Amino acid sequence: MVTGITHKQMTDKAIYSVITGTGSYIPSKCVKNKDFLDHEFHDTHGKMLDKSNQEIVDKFLEITTIAERRYVTDNLVASDIGTLAAREALAASGVNPEELDYVIFAHNFGDVKKGANRVDIVPALAARVKHQLGIENPDAVAYDIIFGCPGWLQGLIQADYYIRSGDARKVLVIGAEVLSRIYDPHDRDGMLYADGAGAVVVEGRTSDTPVGILAHKSRSDTLLHSQMLFMGKSYQGEKELRENLYLKMHGRKLYQYALENVPSAIMACLEKCNLHLNDIKKVLIHQANGKMDDAILKRLYSLYGQAEAPEGVMPMTIGWLGNSSVATLPTLLDLMLSKKMEGHRINPGDIVVFASVGAGMHINAAVYRF
Repeated sequence: MVTGITHKQMTDKAIYSVITGTGSYIPSKCVKNKDFLDHEFHDTHGKMLDKSNQEIVDKFLEITTIAERRYVTDNLVASDIGTLAAREALAASGVNPEELDYVIFAHNFGDVKKGANRVDIVPALAARVKHQLGIENPDAVAYDIIFGCPGWLQGLIQADYYIRSGDARKVLVIGAEVLSRIYDPHDRDGMLYADGAGAVVVEGRTSDTPVGILAHKSRSDTLLHSQMLFMGKSYQGEKELRENLYLKMHGRKLYQYALENVPSAIMACLEKCNLHLNDIKKVLIHQANGKMDDAILKRLYSLYGQAEAPEGVMPMTIGWLGNSSVATLPTLLDLMLSKKMEGHRINPGDIVVFASVGAGMHINAAVYRF
């Protein structure tokens, strides 16, 4: 006879959040750096830059490693491409959409239509996707999350909380953005931005060994850094541009914030699940600037006493996809799992780190075992 503990407690296994399907939408319109040669770039005071556009574009490539990016066609908005990515993820997972407990949509600007430059988030984009998917189940709760570029990863973290609590078994997490319609064409920082969508289906799995999401860490440094990204007027003085607001950033300050804080956040996340950086097969990081990510990775490995990171540990898409904000990580993951990233494979048992920084003040990380 067993005393002090029930048979059920002895045989219960832990619930883990496991990604069972991925999908992405990469827009068809490719915009190369040379396409910006006919732009008129101004500084923050409205004065035209005293460098040639060729110099500006060449320097931009050197600093960011971005050679091209993708824009949606005129007929598409964020909820449309989010739906396309969601359909792929659902098909890959084999999950019936009616069985979903949550639909979480990460974005920052809603459905900005061509030429409108106005935020449109009523109804929520998650509700629009649920409608487009034809889901009838009222218990499939649909809501949006606005958390800067780390939004999709934060949605994944929220899904993990729901699943581990027993409140949910199947969650759809989408990240989609159409940044091509909210950047100032006279601001050279606008060359960073791109469009895209990615999605995952996360399911609860019982296991006697840790699998799926092992740990996560988030932080928001709002007291000092809440104004590093903001909406502002165009650097050009034309009336029609003055009436709109565009995405602006304090790039150098954001770079320093990321370099100082992302590596320590990843380290703290690894410590939560008693893992060492050497246990990690891949570091999947949000890609806003290629050189910045290289510096973050180097700083991360230096925290563990290593001068250099292993070759190929950080797969990159920014060179040809640009910065698609919340879509970066799920798109990267989908490309890897569908074997579309040459030289980068994820095998059963591999442990990866997801990490993101954005909105000038948010950082998150998650450790995941496949």
